[in-house]
Amino acid sequence: MPSLLKTLPLLLLNLSLLSLTAAAAASDTLTAAGHGNSWKFGTGGGVLGFVVLILDILVWMEVLKSNRPPSHKLLWCVVVFIFPIVGLVVYWLFSNRAAHTGSGDYEVLP
Repeated sequence: MPSLLKTLPLLLLNLSLLSLTAAAAASDTLTAAGHGNSWKFGTGGGVLGFVVLILDILVWMEVLKSNRPPSHKLLWCVVVFIFPIVGLVVYWLFSNRAAHTGSGDYEVLP
């Protein structure tokens, strides 16, 4: 009985890897037949995606340099990360940036 207890986790691991392999093979045949060549549709983001990425990075830098409380900084960064375009627009319109411009220096610990 002890040898069965030692081999059972290994057997379960092998079965789970086998099922993942079979599922991946089945999904490849289904998606390849339905979509064709996905490279021709520009799925990489292109120039517009790069511009949005640069603008999001600028927003993150501005938020982290501001004198907001850390929880507000985290909230703005998460919103811009999850919703890159909408979060960017909402931040620029509704964040009251003029009131929170500051040095962004670290506080000295006593």
